Amino acid sequence: MTPWTWCVVLLVLLDEARGQTQNQVVFLLGAFRNVSFSQNETVQATVSGIPAQVAFITLQFHTLHRNATLSYTRTHGASLTAMDPGLLSPLLPDQTSVSFFLLAPDSGTVVGTGVILPYTSTDPVPGACSVQSTLQNDPNVYLHYNLYETTVRFAPANLGSARGAVPPSCDAPPGSGPRWRLRYDVYQYFLPWGDLSELSLFSSLRAVADAQGTTQNATLVLSLSSEDPMEAVFNSIPGQGVIYSVIVRDPLLSTSSSYIPAHTYACSFNSTLDSCLTLGKISTKMFFTVTGLAGIFLCFFGHRFFKCELFCMGFGFAAFLFFILITRMTALDYDIRLSLCAVIGSVAGVVMVMVWWRFGSVMSCVVVVGLVLGFLLASLVFFTPLGDLSVFRRSDVAFWVTFCCIMVTVPIFFVRWPREGNITACGVAGAYAVVLAVNAYAHTTLSYITLNVLKRLLNDHYSSTFTDVPFRTIDYVLLTVWVVLGVAGLVLQLYRERSRPFFPPSPYTMWRQERQRRKTNVLDPSHHAPTLPARLLARLRGALHHREPAGEYTPLLL
Repeated sequence: MTPWTWCVVLLVLLDEARGQTQNQVVFLLGAFRNVSFSQNETVQATVSGIPAQVAFITLQFHTLHRNATLSYTRTHGASLTAMDPGLLSPLLPDQTSVSFFLLAPDSGTVVGTGVILPYTSTDPVPGACSVQSTLQNDPNVYLHYNLYETTVRFAPANLGSARGAVPPSCDAPPGSGPRWRLRYDVYQYFLPWGDLSELSLFSSLRAVADAQGTTQNATLVLSLSSEDPMEAVFNSIPGQGVIYSVIVRDPLLSTSSSYIPAHTYACSFNSTLDSCLTLGKISTKMFFTVTGLAGIFLCFFGHRFFKCELFCMGFGFAAFLFFILITRMTALDYDIRLSLCAVIGSVAGVVMVMVWWRFGSVMSCVVVVGLVLGFLLASLVFFTPLGDLSVFRRSDVAFWVTFCCIMVTVPIFFVRWPREGNITACGVAGAYAVVLAVNAYAHTTLSYITLNVLKRLLNDHYSSTFTDVPFRTIDYVLLTVWVVLGVAGLVLQLYRERSRPFFPPSPYTMWRQERQRRKTNVLDPSHHAPTLPARLLARLRGALHHREPAGEYTPLLL
């Protein structure tokens, strides 16, 4: 480190030392302060010199993955324990200072950052009309995630009031009280992918801590009225850090307040298997590595080696279908499900090849290939902002009817142009298999083209989920790779197959034609050859009976 860097580090340490003494931290309004404390330690957070125009303040404290308890009193009567706890404190007429208390509920040292924000009497009070929380004023944003979705919940707000004044009632019927004019904006802020450090999280939280920073830096994804449920559902992206913020606005007074931002990585830091630090199973990497190699083969040689193409397409179609069925109907381990799907997919691929080998029906096989391409095309359509339209998020019927219509339209074109459609399916689907193989090692947003549909099939309540995912540099690179591979494979196969028959003939049909030719063509030497049963019977007789010589042998005269 350079001397200037050491100076900056020393200044930061001195500043923290002045701000945090033994069991006490002094905050300044609007300024972040880093705090660390152990399990058996209670730290008092104090702010003083509060101006008279400030009607209430909020304290927000954030940690990377450890829980912290934030309380109004040292005895922890009214408190909240979370990774992003926050408290709201209305001020008395002559009050100029406020104290909060921090402690670690679990073992180990908690390191976090906090800030105290002031608000005036005209600003809405976030969470002031909470009915389910133990806190009288609950400005917190609560996150609950699973493999499929992340749910954001918060309590309704109330209008602001001066110090010592009675706040407006929260019990007024909908539309009759002044608080019903409030509106709520839900924002989403993506952290850099793969960066699980405290530095990245804390710097991002500083950018969206208040209403102004959230409006400037985060993305508005949903606006709610006071009559709507205070809830929003988003797509879970394991390993992707996301900060969710809610801004309550008073359109009459043009004022706003910020709820306590909350963050999630949609994974656990404490899990011994598949934690945030060890995402990605070996079985998944092996499965999609083989899938990527098969995709490259399909992209450039699929139509030429028609039997191999049918096996790969039948494998993918059946494996995807049975993964959904097994997951919904059983509680098997992930690796067992993946292994069963691989076995079933292999059997389905062999059956598809045998159907073509025996019956020679090209169209029945090409329809399956067309459905694979149609599924990918429909998934791509709903990966765009079209998929976040309320008509598709709120109605499963509208979504699946539209999805199936797009999916079954593609095989119709295959009936008119079977060879061109088959080559197109090989190029597009094969190139996308390469993208999925890369995703097993380096996360890419393009995998959610099909993953969003899979999640919706596996989860009954996934329809209302926002499926927005951030695009990064690797996504643009892989999108280019997908397009280049697809176009290159399409052009190469069309050029190479231009003078060949549309599809190779069925081996069984060729065998029957050859056998018929041998029966009817008397000039063919094979026409006079004994049948297989006659040849076998002759060999058996020769092995059982020794033939006697017909006459005597005379030596060869040299």
